Amino acid sequence: MVTMETTELDTELSLFKYDTLEQLPPRYRELEADERTRRIEAALEELGDDVVILGHNYQRQEIVEHADFVGDSYQLSVEAAESDAEYVVFGGVTFMAESADIITDDDQTVILPSMEASCPMAGMAEALQVDAAWAEITAAAPDTDIIPITYMNSYADLKAFCASQGGLVCTSSNAHRAFEWAFERGDKVLFLPDKHLGENTAHRLGMEDRIATWDPWDPAGKDPEKVAEADIVLWDGYCQVHERFRVEHIEQVRDANPDAKVIVHPECRREVVEAADKAGSTAEICRTVEEADPGDTWAIGTEIHLTRHLQRWHPDVEVVPLCGDACMDCNAMRQIDPNYLTWVLEELVAGRERNVIEVAPEEKELAKVALERMLEV
Repeated sequence: MVTMETTELDTELSLFKYDTLEQLPPRYRELEADERTRRIEAALEELGDDVVILGHNYQRQEIVEHADFVGDSYQLSVEAAESDAEYVVFGGVTFMAESADIITDDDQTVILPSMEASCPMAGMAEALQVDAAWAEITAAAPDTDIIPITYMNSYADLKAFCASQGGLVCTSSNAHRAFEWAFERGDKVLFLPDKHLGENTAHRLGMEDRIATWDPWDPAGKDPEKVAEADIVLWDGYCQVHERFRVEHIEQVRDANPDAKVIVHPECRREVVEAADKAGSTAEICRTVEEADPGDTWAIGTEIHLTRHLQRWHPDVEVVPLCGDACMDCNAMRQIDPNYLTWVLEELVAGRERNVIEVAPEEKELAKVALERMLEV
């Protein structure tokens, strides 16, 4: 079972937050690719409809090739909830598996192949940390209705917190509608944990000059006067993969190929989004390449595995990584090693459940409220 106070800024600390952490048994650590594939397929044949495998867009090929569904985190949770599978094996990170546990039926069990797959950005906004910040922020703006919004890339306890304070969850594609929903009900928005998505959303709404940033780690980054004056308070968190992209990467791509177009994820810095031809969620990035004309060139500013998937899926389009060889994979996603997938599937065949993700009942109910409010918008 996963406790609800989780951080990923430091691997050892994140592991400490779990009641149980089951490591890969030694006999699984040196599996050859052919044997691993054969054993995964044999286990899936044995389990049949009792299991569904979800592969996030950022997962490596060796995971997505076994997935029943590939896509965004929340989309995958919905697919799991609509299935009849008893077991949901999520090839993603912890907060995604938590979301799947929140919206699936009670008789469905969610399994994360490796408990070390913990999103660093989600870990930048721990519940206890946010509780303390909330007290300071509300004190800085008394008699003000503040609506908290958390990005989907956050833990269940933070989603529950937002629900308890009248707020909601958003995705990268509906953040602007979540902001509008919040401003219809309150005076000020606290958005967390991704400051770049928050800033890009504020710009989309024409509110870029009404922002204050709250840095939970730096006393100098907490200005009560700025918080009182701002309409939008952004938590100082970010995605390590998307923050890596720079405007010069876009300039280099265009210098090399003047006909190239650039699409980036809205978790990128504001200046990068502004310089790109287009910005959108992973689903929008996939759709853009899918609808491209043969011979078009698209430079992709997101996690490198999705770029590689798009290269394979659409060979008639030239798909290039925005920052070339310097583009990063997601270290958290990397923890879902195909050897781990082999292990958890063979354990299910043997009647043993490993690395079950289970959100505490009260937090599950509140987090579900935050998700339901998102669906309203």
